[in-house]
Amino acid sequence: MPGVFPYPYYNPLLLNITPGPDTAYIIGRSIQFGWRGGAAAATGISVGCLVHVFGAAIGLSALLMASSAAFAVLKWVGAAYLLFTGVQMLLSRSRPLAETAVAGSETSLARVFWQGALTNVLNPKVALFFLAFLPQFVAAESAHKTLAFLVLGLIFITSGTLWCFCIAGFAARAAGRIRQSAGAVAWINRALGGLFVYLGIRVAMLEAR
Repeated sequence: MPGVFPYPYYNPLLLNITPGPDTAYIIGRSIQFGWRGGAAAATGISVGCLVHVFGAAIGLSALLMASSAAFAVLKWVGAAYLLFTGVQMLLSRSRPLAETAVAGSETSLARVFWQGALTNVLNPKVALFFLAFLPQFVAAESAHKTLAFLVLGLIFITSGTLWCFCIAGFAARAAGRIRQSAGAVAWINRALGGLFVYLGIRVAMLEAR
C-alpha cells in the first residue's frame, strides 16, 4: 500500500510477546480449563482490541479521548466491571473436583471469552494505546488512512492472537497436574480476581491525555 508505511517495516511481534495482564489472564484460564479455556480468553481479548482498532480507524476513539465526559463514563464503567468481576473471583469458594471438571462447559467458556473481551473494550488505556501506536506507521500524506489503520491493526491483532494461542497451548499442557487439585484451581481463580481488581484500580486512576 504505497504511502502508508513511513518506516521500512512494521513488526508488532515484539509488543505482542511482551508479558502483561492479558498474558496472565490467558495462562490462568488455560490452567483452569485447558486449551479451550486459554483459546477462549485469547479470542475474547483479540475481539476487544479489534473494537478499539475500528474505533481508531474511523476516528471514534479520538473523539472519545477528546471528550472528558465520554472518557469519564467509559473509565468508570470499565473500572466498575473489573472491580465487580475481581471481587466475585476473590470471594469464590473452592469446589469439588467433579464440579471443577464441569466448569469446562460451553457456558463457562463463553464467560471466559466475554471477560477477556470486556476487559479490553471497557479499558480506555487500550484505546489510548492504539491511538498512540498505529499513527506512527501511517504516512501523513496517505490518502487511505482509515484503511491503513485497519490493515495495521489487523496485522497486530492476528499476530498477537497466534502468539496467545501458543501461550494457551503451552500453559494447558504444562498444567495437567494442577487441574487435578480443586484447591489449586480455586487459588488461581483468586489470583485472577486480584488481577482484575488491580486493573480496575488502574483504570479508575487513568487520566485522559
